[in-house]
Amino acid sequence: MRLPTKTLEQRLLRSGYRYVVGVDEVGMGCLAGPVFVSAVVVGKKFFSRRHKNLGWLRDSKLLSKSQREKFFKAIKNEKEIHYEIAFCKPKTIDKLNIYQAARLAMRRAILKIFNYQFSIINELSINQSTNSKNKEPKIKTIILVDGKTKIKGLDFDQMPIVKGDRKVFAIACASIIAKVMRDKTMMRYSKKFPGYGFDKHKGYGTEYHKAQLVSLGPCEIHRKSFTPVLKSLKI
Repeated sequence: MRLPTKTLEQRLLRSGYRYVVGVDEVGMGCLAGPVFVSAVVVGKKFFSRRHKNLGWLRDSKLLSKSQREKFFKAIKNEKEIHYEIAFCKPKTIDKLNIYQAARLAMRRAILKIFNYQFSIINELSINQSTNSKNKEPKIKTIILVDGKTKIKGLDFDQMPIVKGDRKVFAIACASIIAKVMRDKTMMRYSKKFPGYGFDKHKGYGTEYHKAQLVSLGPCEIHRKSFTPVLKSLKI
């Protein structure tokens, strides 16, 4: 099995970037629940030593629940890794479409990273306006995005990487964090909206979920713009 490497982050840091941020989303194809995004920044000191507790870390989809939670705990305890979470609720997904909602959550997570960690020492100037093209970050930063396209509305260098969660360490970390946090949210929703099995499928379109959707009708957290949910409204 090929594991994500730290090679790209190390090369970019050596080339002059001070911060390298990995971004990934979870829940794009679900019929219910929010789409979650995690942005992860790994400090330079992290790469100066080995981390046995993070060995075999990989894309969240390739891990069991217990493995994800083990790595999530290890990431949380690592001083040289900082992460932020952002999400968009089903109403926003229905309004914007799932792609645009995920991109909005990505922008939010990235801005939270820098607002939290760096703005207190005034190291970084972030242009949040898509109308102004003159502001640039004071410190060279690059965003590694899982997928084919860059995130619009951000004044940072970006590198889209197809299947980045399987290739790049920082993106793999982001995938694990987003997955664990979203799963915890869906577990809470399973108690608030019983009968749909959110604790089992986490909102994905399993046969059981679709059957319960037909039987019970959609609830508050279902994505009304998604075809199976839309069809259940017409029954």
